[in-house]
Amino acid sequence: MKRSILIAGAAVALTGAAAISTAAFAPLLAQPARTAPGRVQSATFAIANMTCALCPVTVKKAMEGVAGVRSVQVDFEAKTATVSFDPSKTTIAAIARASTNAGYPARATKA
Repeated sequence: MKRSILIAGAAVALTGAAAISTAAFAPLLAQPARTAPGRVQSATFAIANMTCALCPVTVKKAMEGVAGVRSVQVDFEAKTATVSFDPSKTTIAAIARASTNAGYPARATKA
């Protein structure tokens, strides 16, 4: 009987300690992250050489591989890609170069 009371008491003590440690860090957890994303810029690229349904997948993966790129929408019919990115981390030229290096030359049409 003493063991079950001791174990139950230890469980309560540990639960209380977890609540105290969480409460101690609550002000820190409520603060925004220091690596909060910067402003977002959008650019549209004309993409050459897209001839099949798999081409947009390759373009999207290449552009998404650039640090700072948030999203890529490729329109196969229009032969364009619209990219949202953090201009403090990458450039339009770097995004175009990634697509070009994958075999699909990209040229910015609208930033």
